[in-house]
Amino acid sequence: MNKLLIVGTVAFDAIETPFGKTDKILGGAATYIGLSASFFNLQSAIVSVVGDDFPQEHLDLLTSRNIDISGIEIVKGGKTFFWSGLYHNDLNSRDTLVTELNVLADFQPKVPQNFKDAEVVMLGNLHPLVQSSVLDQMQTTPKLVVLDTMNFWMDCALPELLDVIKRVDVITINDEEARQLSGEYSLVKAAAKIHTLGPKYVVIKKGEHGALLFHNNEVFFAPALPLEEVYDPTGAGDTFAGGFSGYIAQSENISFENMKNGIIYGSNLASFCVEKFGTERMVGLEENEVNQRLKQFKALTQFDIEL
Repeated sequence: MNKLLIVGTVAFDAIETPFGKTDKILGGAATYIGLSASFFNLQSAIVSVVGDDFPQEHLDLLTSRNIDISGIEIVKGGKTFFWSGLYHNDLNSRDTLVTELNVLADFQPKVPQNFKDAEVVMLGNLHPLVQSSVLDQMQTTPKLVVLDTMNFWMDCALPELLDVIKRVDVITINDEEARQLSGEYSLVKAAAKIHTLGPKYVVIKKGEHGALLFHNNEVFFAPALPLEEVYDPTGAGDTFAGGFSGYIAQSENISFENMKNGIIYGSNLASFCVEKFGTERMVGLEENEVNQRLKQFKALTQFDIEL
């Protein structure tokens, strides 16, 4: 089986949207990526850190999905990373209410020995120095390195971020972040500028408006599925990244044509994530539901036209 190494936060979230609110629930980029990637035939491992306040049941959930958790450090006496956010009525904008780094502040990632040869590395949203440290520990050059980041790191760690971006094959960011990183308003120009920073492939996520994949002069667009109910967009981008990287790791094909399929698989899984709060929908998701919705995606985008 192929190996996918996932780096990111395993955390607690407290979320409020127009449809309700939660107390502390399971969250974190690596959690969403791992749950999403677990729908593919591969071995995956998470590199992260939690405090000893992190419930065993959450770790058991990850293990039950065939996710190796030997790279999740548990700090005795430490508290797990916590984020709280309030979403506005459009669900596209949010206010961060609380960010407590806790054990994440001093996190030194340790890649498990049996994943130092992983074919695909998914660098979830974390400090760029942590992302670079993981790449330094790889014993063989991965076939594909995917990086997700956010505007926070562009604001406070741009030199370090630019260093790690040079080392990756794919970058996934949202439209606002693409504009900030490139200084270009047009997403086509933004992607071209980001290409010059290192990545061969640029994925720009547009939330409910789908995702764009850029490679040289080629562009592919995947729509987002129109949904009846959207409760909570938290983790949707990470779920997308998990679907994308999981599919690529399983298929062992890193061509532009195959990445189109990866974008669709990622969008498909992300469409489930938003239907309930936190990880709840992904935990209860069945494979037959995933396949059925893939057919909906195909129907949504398929047409015959006479030219």
